[in-house]
Amino acid sequence: MKFIDTAKFKLIAGNGGNGAIAFRREKFVPHGGPNGGNGGNGASIYFVGDKSRHTLLDFRYKREYKGKNGAGGGGTDKYGAAGEDLILPVPLGTVIFNTDTGELIADITEDQKKFLIAKGGDGGRGNMHFATPTQRAPRHAEDGWPGEEIDITLELKLIADIAIVGLPNAGKSTFIARVSAAKPKIADYPFTTLTPNLGVVKTPYGDSYVIADMPGLIENAHKGAGLGLEFLRHIERTVLLLHFVDASTEESMVDSYKLIRNELTKHKNNLSGKKEVIALTKIEAANEDNVKEFLDFIAKEKDAECYSISSVTGENIDNILTRLYELITEKRKENKK
Repeated sequence: MKFIDTAKFKLIAGNGGNGAIAFRREKFVPHGGPNGGNGGNGASIYFVGDKSRHTLLDFRYKREYKGKNGAGGGGTDKYGAAGEDLILPVPLGTVIFNTDTGELIADITEDQKKFLIAKGGDGGRGNMHFATPTQRAPRHAEDGWPGEEIDITLELKLIADIAIVGLPNAGKSTFIARVSAAKPKIADYPFTTLTPNLGVVKTPYGDSYVIADMPGLIENAHKGAGLGLEFLRHIERTVLLLHFVDASTEESMVDSYKLIRNELTKHKNNLSGKKEVIALTKIEAANEDNVKEFLDFIAKEKDAECYSISSVTGENIDNILTRLYELITEKRKENKK
Protein backbone atom coordinates (compact mmCIF):
# COMPACT_ATOMS: atom_id res chain seq x y z
CA MET A 1 0.00 0.00 0.00
CA LYS A 2 1.31 3.43 -0.88
CA PHE A 3 1.92 5.67 2.11
CA ILE A 4 -0.64 8.46 1.69
CA ASP A 5 0.61 11.58 3.36
CA THR A 6 -1.13 14.43 1.50
CA ALA A 7 -4.74 15.17 0.61
CA LYS A 8 -6.68 18.15 -0.74
CA PHE A 9 -10.43 18.77 -0.55
CA LYS A 10 -13.13 21.31 0.25
CA LEU A 11 -14.98 21.75 3.53
CA ILE A 12 -18.52 23.14 3.47
CA ALA A 13 -20.00 23.76 6.90
CA GLY A 14 -23.78 23.61 7.30
CA ASN A 15 -25.98 26.66 6.80
CA GLY A 16 -28.05 27.99 9.66
CA GLY A 17 -31.80 27.39 9.50
CA ASN A 18 -34.18 30.26 8.81
CA GLY A 19 -36.11 31.90 11.62
CA ALA A 20 -39.89 31.40 11.58
CA ILE A 21 -42.72 33.90 11.24
CA ALA A 22 -45.63 32.75 13.39
CA PHE A 23 -48.23 34.16 15.81
CA ARG A 24 -50.02 32.82 18.83
CA ARG A 25 -53.47 31.47 18.04
CA GLU A 26 -54.63 30.18 21.41
CA LYS A 27 -58.31 30.28 22.32
CA PHE A 28 -59.31 33.28 24.43
CA VAL A 29 -56.17 35.17 23.30
CA PRO A 30 -57.60 37.51 20.65
CA HIS A 31 -54.41 39.45 19.98
CA GLY A 32 -51.71 36.81 20.21
CA GLY A 33 -48.17 38.02 19.74
CA PRO A 34 -45.35 36.65 17.55
CA ASN A 35 -43.92 33.26 18.50
CA GLY A 36 -41.76 32.26 15.55
CA GLY A 37 -38.67 30.37 16.78
CA ASN A 38 -35.04 30.60 15.73
CA GLY A 39 -33.44 28.42 13.12
CA GLY A 40 -30.89 25.84 14.22
CA ASN A 41 -27.16 26.37 13.77
CA GLY A 42 -25.48 24.62 10.86
CA ALA A 43 -23.01 21.81 11.48
CA SER A 44 -19.39 22.83 12.06
CA ILE A 45 -16.51 20.67 10.82
CA TYR A 46 -13.79 19.64 13.26
CA PHE A 47 -10.61 17.61 12.92
CA VAL A 48 -9.44 15.50 15.84
CA GLY A 49 -6.13 13.75 16.49
CA ASP A 50 -6.38 9.96 16.54
CA LYS A 51 -3.29 7.95 17.54
CA SER A 52 -4.76 4.78 16.01
CA ARG A 53 -4.61 6.21 12.48
CA HIS A 54 -1.44 6.23 10.42
CA THR A 55 -2.26 7.50 6.90
CA LEU A 56 -4.48 10.02 5.13
CA LEU A 57 -5.85 7.34 2.82
CA ASP A 58 -9.46 7.97 3.92
CA PHE A 59 -9.28 11.52 2.57
CA ARG A 60 -7.44 10.83 -0.67
CA TYR A 61 -10.37 10.20 -2.99
CA LYS A 62 -13.09 12.49 -1.63
CA ARG A 63 -13.41 15.98 -3.05
CA GLU A 64 -15.51 17.58 -0.34
CA TYR A 65 -16.97 17.14 3.11
CA LYS A 66 -20.26 18.88 3.81
CA GLY A 67 -21.93 19.54 7.16
CA LYS A 68 -25.71 19.33 7.59
CA ASN A 69 -27.81 22.46 7.57
CA GLY A 70 -29.73 23.60 10.63
CA ALA A 71 -33.51 23.18 10.55
CA GLY A 72 -35.83 26.16 10.29
CA GLY A 73 -37.61 27.51 13.36
CA GLY A 74 -41.27 26.78 14.04
CA GLY A 75 -44.30 28.30 15.70
CA THR A 76 -44.95 28.31 19.45
CA ASP A 77 -41.37 29.38 20.08
CA LYS A 78 -39.90 26.19 18.60
CA TYR A 79 -36.22 26.34 17.73
CA GLY A 80 -34.97 24.43 14.72
CA ALA A 81 -32.65 21.49 15.31
CA ALA A 82 -28.96 22.18 14.87
CA GLY A 83 -26.99 20.22 12.29
CA GLU A 84 -24.82 17.56 13.92
CA ASP A 85 -21.17 18.59 13.84
CA LEU A 86 -18.91 16.64 11.49
CA ILE A 87 -15.79 15.33 13.24
CA LEU A 88 -12.97 13.97 11.07
CA PRO A 89 -10.22 11.91 12.78
CA VAL A 90 -6.68 12.25 11.42
CA PRO A 91 -3.29 10.76 12.40
CA LEU A 92 -1.11 12.60 14.88
CA GLY A 93 1.34 14.74 12.96
CA THR A 94 -1.26 16.03 10.50
CA VAL A 95 -0.84 19.66 9.47
CA ILE A 96 -3.76 21.56 7.90
CA PHE A 97 -3.21 24.44 5.47
CA ASN A 98 -5.51 26.80 3.61
CA THR A 99 -4.95 25.65 0.03
CA ASP A 100 -5.54 29.08 -1.48
CA THR A 101 -3.36 31.15 0.86
CA GLY A 102 -0.91 28.58 2.21
CA GLU A 103 -1.77 29.70 5.75
CA LEU A 104 -1.21 27.17 8.52
CA ILE A 105 -4.57 26.45 10.17
CA ALA A 106 -3.79 23.62 12.59
CA ASP A 107 -0.94 21.36 13.67
CA ILE A 108 -2.41 18.22 15.22
CA THR A 109 -0.05 16.46 17.62
CA GLU A 110 -2.28 15.45 20.57
CA ASP A 111 -4.62 12.47 20.72
CA GLN A 112 -8.34 13.41 20.87
CA LYS A 113 -7.67 17.16 20.69
CA LYS A 114 -10.27 18.85 18.45
CA PHE A 115 -9.73 21.73 16.04
CA LEU A 116 -12.55 23.78 14.54
CA ILE A 117 -11.74 24.25 10.85
CA ALA A 118 -15.05 25.32 9.25
CA LYS A 119 -17.73 26.97 11.43
CA GLY A 120 -21.39 26.29 10.76
CA GLY A 121 -23.70 29.22 10.08
CA ASP A 122 -25.81 30.65 12.90
CA GLY A 123 -29.54 30.11 12.76
CA GLY A 124 -31.71 33.11 11.89
CA ARG A 125 -33.88 34.70 14.57
CA GLY A 126 -37.62 34.15 14.49
CA ASN A 127 -40.11 37.02 14.54
CA MET A 128 -40.64 36.69 18.30
CA HIS A 129 -37.34 38.58 18.68
CA PHE A 130 -38.51 41.60 16.72
CA ALA A 131 -41.57 42.62 18.74
CA THR A 132 -41.42 46.15 20.17
CA PRO A 133 -43.95 48.35 21.94
CA THR A 134 -44.69 50.00 18.63
CA GLN A 135 -44.33 46.90 16.44
CA ARG A 136 -46.27 44.16 18.20
CA ALA A 137 -46.86 41.95 15.19
CA PRO A 138 -43.57 41.85 13.22
CA ARG A 139 -43.89 39.93 9.99
CA HIS A 140 -40.25 39.38 9.32
CA ALA A 141 -37.56 36.98 10.51
CA GLU A 142 -33.91 36.41 9.73
CA ASP A 143 -32.56 33.91 7.23
CA GLY A 144 -29.89 31.55 8.51
CA TRP A 145 -26.27 32.45 7.95
CA PRO A 146 -24.19 30.42 5.50
CA GLY A 147 -21.56 28.04 6.81
CA GLU A 148 -17.90 28.60 6.10
CA GLU A 149 -16.37 27.10 2.97
CA ILE A 150 -12.65 26.47 2.67
CA ASP A 151 -10.28 24.47 0.50
CA ILE A 152 -7.70 22.73 2.66
CA THR A 153 -4.56 20.67 2.23
CA LEU A 154 -3.56 18.00 4.73
CA GLU A 155 0.06 16.93 5.18
CA LEU A 156 1.12 14.13 7.48
CA LYS A 157 4.51 14.45 9.11
CA LEU A 158 5.66 11.43 11.02
CA ILE A 159 6.32 12.03 14.69
CA ALA A 160 9.53 10.22 15.54
CA ASP A 161 12.52 10.95 17.73
CA ILE A 162 15.13 9.89 15.19
CA ALA A 163 15.15 9.89 11.39
CA ILE A 164 17.46 7.45 9.63
CA VAL A 165 18.75 9.00 6.40
CA GLY A 166 21.13 7.78 3.75
CA LEU A 167 21.37 6.60 0.17
CA PRO A 168 19.30 3.62 -1.01
CA ASN A 169 20.70 0.29 0.21
CA ALA A 170 22.68 1.87 3.05
CA GLY A 171 21.24 -0.70 5.46
CA LYS A 172 18.48 1.34 7.09
CA SER A 173 15.75 -1.29 6.81
CA THR A 174 18.00 -4.09 8.07
CA PHE A 175 18.95 -2.00 11.09
CA ILE A 176 15.40 -1.05 12.06
CA ALA A 177 14.29 -4.67 11.67
CA ARG A 178 17.03 -5.77 14.08
CA VAL A 179 16.49 -3.16 16.79
CA SER A 180 12.68 -3.01 16.83
CA ALA A 181 9.59 -5.05 16.09
CA ALA A 182 9.16 -3.35 12.71
CA LYS A 183 9.29 -5.65 9.68
CA PRO A 184 10.27 -3.50 6.70
CA LYS A 185 10.74 -4.94 3.24
CA ILE A 186 14.42 -5.67 2.60
CA ALA A 187 16.08 -6.37 -0.76
CA ASP A 188 19.22 -5.56 -2.75
CA TYR A 189 17.78 -2.96 -5.08
CA PRO A 190 17.16 0.79 -4.81
CA PHE A 191 13.99 2.11 -3.22
CA THR A 192 13.12 -1.07 -1.38
CA THR A 193 11.58 1.22 1.23
CA LEU A 194 8.64 2.97 -0.41
CA THR A 195 7.01 4.11 2.82
CA PRO A 196 8.51 5.34 6.10
CA ASN A 197 8.79 2.56 8.67
CA LEU A 198 8.41 3.39 12.35
CA GLY A 199 10.27 1.26 14.87
CA VAL A 200 10.00 1.52 18.64
CA VAL A 201 13.29 0.82 20.39
CA LYS A 202 12.86 -0.34 24.00
CA THR A 203 15.65 0.49 26.42
CA PRO A 204 16.89 -1.52 29.44
CA TYR A 205 15.51 1.30 31.60
CA GLY A 206 11.88 0.66 30.67
CA ASP A 207 11.76 3.69 28.39
CA SER A 208 11.57 3.80 24.60
CA TYR A 209 12.13 6.01 21.60
CA VAL A 210 10.87 5.97 18.02
CA ILE A 211 13.04 5.63 14.92
CA ALA A 212 11.74 6.45 11.42
CA ASP A 213 13.35 4.58 8.53
CA MET A 214 13.15 7.06 5.66
CA PRO A 215 13.12 6.03 1.98
CA GLY A 216 16.54 6.41 0.40
CA LEU A 217 17.38 9.86 -0.85
CA ILE A 218 19.16 10.60 -4.09
CA GLU A 219 20.68 13.68 -5.68
CA ASN A 220 18.11 16.47 -6.25
CA ALA A 221 15.64 14.86 -3.86
CA HIS A 222 14.74 18.37 -2.67
CA LYS A 223 13.53 19.08 -6.23
CA GLY A 224 11.41 15.94 -6.40
CA ALA A 225 13.89 13.39 -7.72
CA GLY A 226 13.31 9.81 -6.60
CA LEU A 227 11.20 9.43 -3.49
CA GLY A 228 12.96 12.09 -1.43
CA LEU A 229 10.75 15.17 -1.71
CA GLU A 230 7.67 13.33 -0.51
CA PHE A 231 9.40 12.24 2.68
CA LEU A 232 11.86 15.02 3.54
CA ARG A 233 9.00 16.75 5.36
CA HIS A 234 8.79 13.83 7.78
CA ILE A 235 12.31 14.55 9.02
CA GLU A 236 11.30 18.02 10.23
CA ARG A 237 9.82 16.83 13.53
CA THR A 238 12.61 14.51 14.55
CA VAL A 239 15.06 15.37 17.32
CA LEU A 240 18.16 14.05 15.58
CA LEU A 241 19.44 12.39 12.42
CA LEU A 242 21.03 8.96 12.23
CA HIS A 243 23.01 9.13 9.00
CA PHE A 244 23.83 5.75 7.45
CA VAL A 245 26.86 5.45 5.15
CA ASP A 246 27.58 2.10 3.48
CA ALA A 247 31.10 0.97 4.47
CA SER A 248 31.12 -1.90 1.96
CA THR A 249 30.72 0.23 -1.15
CA GLU A 250 33.44 0.74 -3.75
CA GLU A 251 32.23 4.27 -4.33
CA SER A 252 33.43 7.25 -2.31
CA MET A 253 31.81 7.27 1.13
CA VAL A 254 32.72 10.94 1.45
CA ASP A 255 30.80 11.79 -1.73
CA SER A 256 27.83 9.73 -0.58
CA TYR A 257 27.78 11.53 2.75
CA LYS A 258 28.10 14.97 1.15
CA LEU A 259 25.27 14.23 -1.27
CA ILE A 260 22.79 13.53 1.51
CA ARG A 261 23.95 16.53 3.56
CA ASN A 262 23.47 18.72 0.51
CA GLU A 263 19.88 17.54 0.04
CA LEU A 264 19.09 18.19 3.71
CA THR A 265 20.53 21.70 3.42
CA LYS A 266 18.59 22.56 0.27
CA HIS A 267 15.24 21.40 1.64
CA LYS A 268 12.99 24.44 2.18
CA ASN A 269 13.31 24.18 5.97
CA ASN A 270 17.08 23.38 5.98
CA LEU A 271 17.25 20.13 7.91
CA SER A 272 21.04 20.07 8.12
CA GLY A 273 21.15 21.89 11.46
CA LYS A 274 19.79 18.92 13.39
CA LYS A 275 22.05 16.92 15.69
CA GLU A 276 23.61 14.08 13.71
CA VAL A 277 25.05 10.68 14.57
CA ILE A 278 26.87 8.85 11.76
CA ALA A 279 26.70 5.09 11.37
CA LEU A 280 29.10 3.24 9.09
CA THR A 281 27.00 0.24 8.12
CA LYS A 282 27.84 -3.23 6.80
CA ILE A 283 31.17 -3.01 8.62
CA GLU A 284 31.50 -6.82 8.40
CA ALA A 285 32.23 -6.31 4.69
CA ALA A 286 34.04 -2.99 4.95
CA ASN A 287 36.22 -1.50 2.27
CA GLU A 288 39.08 -0.58 4.61
CA ASP A 289 40.68 2.10 2.44
CA ASN A 290 37.32 3.73 1.85
CA VAL A 291 36.51 3.70 5.57
CA LYS A 292 39.90 5.24 6.48
CA GLU A 293 39.37 8.05 3.96
CA PHE A 294 35.93 8.74 5.37
CA LEU A 295 37.05 8.75 9.01
CA ASP A 296 39.88 11.16 8.13
CA PHE A 297 37.35 13.44 6.45
CA ILE A 298 35.00 13.37 9.46
CA ALA A 299 37.85 14.10 11.87
CA LYS A 300 38.87 17.18 9.88
CA GLU A 301 35.55 18.54 8.62
CA LYS A 302 32.79 17.54 11.03
CA ASP A 303 32.03 17.65 14.72
CA ALA A 304 29.93 14.49 14.60
CA GLU A 305 29.85 11.19 16.45
CA CYS A 306 30.62 8.19 14.30
CA TYR A 307 29.97 4.48 14.95
CA SER A 308 30.90 1.43 12.88
CA ILE A 309 28.03 -1.07 13.07
CA SER A 310 26.84 -4.32 11.59
CA SER A 311 23.16 -5.18 11.62
CA VAL A 312 24.11 -8.71 10.55
CA THR A 313 26.61 -9.56 13.32
CA GLY A 314 25.33 -7.06 15.88
CA GLU A 315 28.67 -5.27 16.19
CA ASN A 316 28.32 -1.95 18.05
CA ILE A 317 24.51 -2.05 17.85
CA ASP A 318 24.04 -1.82 21.62
CA ASN A 319 26.56 1.02 21.84
CA ILE A 320 24.86 3.18 19.25
CA LEU A 321 21.39 2.48 20.68
CA THR A 322 22.56 3.52 24.13
CA ARG A 323 24.08 6.73 22.80
CA LEU A 324 20.92 7.57 20.85
CA TYR A 325 18.88 7.10 24.01
CA GLU A 326 21.20 9.44 25.92
CA LEU A 327 20.81 12.14 23.27
CA ILE A 328 17.02 11.72 23.16
CA THR A 329 16.82 11.92 26.95
CA GLU A 330 18.86 15.13 26.95
CA LYS A 331 16.55 16.66 24.35
CA ARG A 332 13.43 15.67 26.27
CA LYS A 333 14.79 17.36 29.38
CA GLU A 334 15.49 20.53 27.39
CA ASN A 335 11.94 20.57 26.04
CA LYS A 336 10.49 20.41 29.55
CA LYS A 337 12.33 23.54 30.70
